[in-house]
Amino acid sequence: MTKLEGKVAVITGGNSGIGLATAQRFVAEGAYVFITGRRQNELDAAVKLIGKNVTAVQGDVSNLADLDRLYDTVKQEKGHIDILFANAGTGEFGPLGTITEEHFDKTFNANVKGLLFTVQKALPLLKDGSSIILNASIVSVTGSPALSVYSASKAAVRSFARTFTSDLKDRKIRVNAVSPGVIPSPGYRNSLGLTDEQIKQYADSAVVNIPLGRTGTLDEVAKVVSFLASDESSYVTGIELFVDGGMAQI
Repeated sequence: MTKLEGKVAVITGGNSGIGLATAQRFVAEGAYVFITGRRQNELDAAVKLIGKNVTAVQGDVSNLADLDRLYDTVKQEKGHIDILFANAGTGEFGPLGTITEEHFDKTFNANVKGLLFTVQKALPLLKDGSSIILNASIVSVTGSPALSVYSASKAAVRSFARTFTSDLKDRKIRVNAVSPGVIPSPGYRNSLGLTDEQIKQYADSAVVNIPLGRTGTLDEVAKVVSFLASDESSYVTGIELFVDGGMAQI
């Protein structure tokens, strides 16, 4: 498993969930990984779990000074970036009629502003021909109730994959979006505020709408991100790759 041998990767939100699973896979496939997260204790646990070839930088992607500190660290330690997985994000339920300005700002600051500047501030370090992967979601196309703000933010992420592809084509930098479906993860608890029992109930209720008859795993998303990060996808750019068991496809 060395298809990322010698590559330098940055993963925002790499302290848990999809980000952590992807960091583990990247390192197993030969990469050196920088991970970020807001909670230092989770970052410390992630570094211990990953075990090697990893540097953790505490920070919030919606804070531009934190992003500067992240990239200063990358520049000092490795000097360049081959792979950027803009994964960090958040989401909360908010039925139309109850949405507050605080709810809107929190979601768009992390998922749209944070992602935009995660990519823009990485540009001086990104090598020509590198790969950028953006974490979107099936909710941008499914019209899920009580998730209008989150869904709109993820639709923006999908749009960024197209526009960034055009902006960076002269540098041969590939930009793609991955859109997970129902993937039980710590984010369901940390962002959506669901209990373990509520997560199980939601997953069980969703299965009837998933052609493959089950929810997905964190590593199944990580495998797809690894594909988009590697030379195996050298002729793939500007796409949205759904990892949803077919849920949003039929």
